[in-house]
Amino acid sequence: MPSDHHGFVPSSAEDVLRARVKVELRKRMRALRKTLPSTACAERSARIVERLGSIEPVARARSIGLFWPIEDRHEVDLRPLDAALRARGVRVAYPGIDPDAGAMTFRFVVHPDRMEPQGFGFREPSLREPEVRPGELDAIVVPALAVDPRGHRIGYGAGYYDRTLPRFAPPAVSIAVAFDFQLVAEAPDTSLDVPVAWIVTDNRTLAVESGPAVAGSPAPEQG
Repeated sequence: MPSDHHGFVPSSAEDVLRARVKVELRKRMRALRKTLPSTACAERSARIVERLGSIEPVARARSIGLFWPIEDRHEVDLRPLDAALRARGVRVAYPGIDPDAGAMTFRFVVHPDRMEPQGFGFREPSLREPEVRPGELDAIVVPALAVDPRGHRIGYGAGYYDRTLPRFAPPAVSIAVAFDFQLVAEAPDTSLDVPVAWIVTDNRTLAVESGPAVAGSPAPEQG
């Protein structure tokens, strides 16, 4: 079986099964999220932003990485959080992608209006913006198509965040955001997947680092 965009090559029957389940779960979640009305996306996103603002890693952050929503895919919209963070003097960074190198970098952005679409469906920082160095971010908010209580997430399959997060976290605290129906009992993971430390949905906040959750049972909720 060929490798996925992460570069992971299944080496056993179990690996093949995990890869297939990932593909199907990715398709299912994209379809489910697409059916969500725009008004519902906005309402759920607002609740996520409110929850994010109340958790300790975000409340104490002086610098944070966010992501610009791909609106036609009904991603969580963090733009109101950007404004709230800047109002209290937090430096905000956004990811930019180099598709030729298969790499993603974060850059501090003075104002989101300075970013422009680069072909991936979301706004990206200009190369003129200062690149974030390891150790300069206190928290990174990560998108997810699906995520489980262990912190394992499924994205679009390109592996940009899984390759990039280890450069910044730790010391940065990684936080996945998703609508509550995207929280699943267990997301298939491989050796190349990087789990997050927190999960925030419109209905709950989970601190993964507080202890493992048993698959199929309610995860510990905070806030």
